[in-house]
Amino acid sequence: MSGIRVLLADDQALLRHSLAMIINNEPDLAVVGEAGDGGHAVARARTTRPDVILMDVRMPHLDGIEATRRICADPALSAARVLVLSMFELDEYVYDALRAGASGFLLKDARPEELIEAIRRTHHGESLFAPSILTRLVAHYVAAPRPDRPTPALRRLTAREVEVLTLIGGGLSNDEIATALAISVKTVKTHITHLIAKLAVRDRAQLVIAAFDAGLVRPRR
Repeated sequence: MSGIRVLLADDQALLRHSLAMIINNEPDLAVVGEAGDGGHAVARARTTRPDVILMDVRMPHLDGIEATRRICADPALSAARVLVLSMFELDEYVYDALRAGASGFLLKDARPEELIEAIRRTHHGESLFAPSILTRLVAHYVAAPRPDRPTPALRRLTAREVEVLTLIGGGLSNDEIATALAISVKTVKTHITHLIAKLAVRDRAQLVIAAFDAGLVRPRR
């Protein structure tokens, strides 16, 4: 099956049906499976190998956060990206899901065109929201960092990579980082690729968290 393969994980059958209708109406998207709880979502992910998983947070038996953690920790599912479905823009569960490995989040009252765009952007590894919005989300819930205790992974970075990571944590876009450091956008993207590999994270969302955890950026109070 060509196109972007999508797995739906939500305990509301009616919502899954509605999402499937919207997604399957797009020529480049296809729903390859559904799950009504977190445990089933993990199992279905392993059998269907989706590109993007729409994951509800609050589900019976196994919640979406733990399901996300298990999926993102499975080497066989390294290509899958989890897009969390949330009722609230700053739901504390969303941050927990991001830390578990999710690539972003989508509000359940999003318009159909926003849903489709979110799936496509998540599949292509882009940030679902503007970097500044993602940064505010992380800053709202992350514990105060300790700059005097850099993580071992941070020590493996070059000075320039640390600069780029700091600016990512500060909410700057690729264009803004390029301007700030007087380098090309292409070079910025190369640094981001190296950061993702060295820090063993999946995408930009995880780089923001890494910047906070390493103490490069302080939460806004």
